[in-house]
Amino acid sequence: MQHREVEMKLNCDMGESFGSWTMGCDPLVMPHIHMANIACGFHASDPLVMENTVKLAQTHGVSIGAHPGYPDLMGFGRRSMKCSSDELRTMIIYQVGALAAICEANGSRVAYVKPHGALYNDMMRDDELMRVIIQALASMPQPLKLVVQATARNQHYTAMAAEQGVELLFEAFADRGYDDEGYLLPRTEPNAVFKDQLQILERVRRLSSTGTIRSASGKELVLNPDTLCVHGDNHDAVAAIATIRRVMDNG
Repeated sequence: MQHREVEMKLNCDMGESFGSWTMGCDPLVMPHIHMANIACGFHASDPLVMENTVKLAQTHGVSIGAHPGYPDLMGFGRRSMKCSSDELRTMIIYQVGALAAICEANGSRVAYVKPHGALYNDMMRDDELMRVIIQALASMPQPLKLVVQATARNQHYTAMAAEQGVELLFEAFADRGYDDEGYLLPRTEPNAVFKDQLQILERVRRLSSTGTIRSASGKELVLNPDTLCVHGDNHDAVAAIATIRRVMDNG
């Protein structure tokens, strides 16, 4: 099998603490990633956490992305919500705009957008919802890339985004189980979130060298992602973050 020609970038969801409540291990993770998906206050974070996370990303030369979600602090953005197209579009603009202002105040900028949790999963299963998010990004004053899950429908999503002049980044997950269609297993199912570091590292090696993974049933899926996600709330993945980065760098 041929080796990948495009180097994957490592991304992680960051800045998901809120007030006195701490989520993730941002200071430990940030030195090892390329892209920081920073929560924007709807599913997690607050203005001070956002600014501190922006500064941490700047210190380590990490690209900054907005990580908007449903307005669901109690559920950490992991519950789907019924929103009108206008509600969804303006929620995206509002959250991205808040992080963009904090970035600008600190001499930085938002480079991309990755929806969070249920919003991300809903986007991947609903073309109309995907189209609304693309339209929101297209309306922003600066060009922003959209991170979407790498699936067999990559060309379909690329064409949809190109209509609005939006570029996509395709993503795979180091620590999540997949079904045979290339979608993430629900977190309620067995082996939906990997706890074994060896299993996580094997996933990283396979993606880095061949761009493929195995589904939960053993089916080979060709993803060829631009970026690889490690979840900041998965302590087993965070513990392996330095090794994950070395594996990615060495191919």
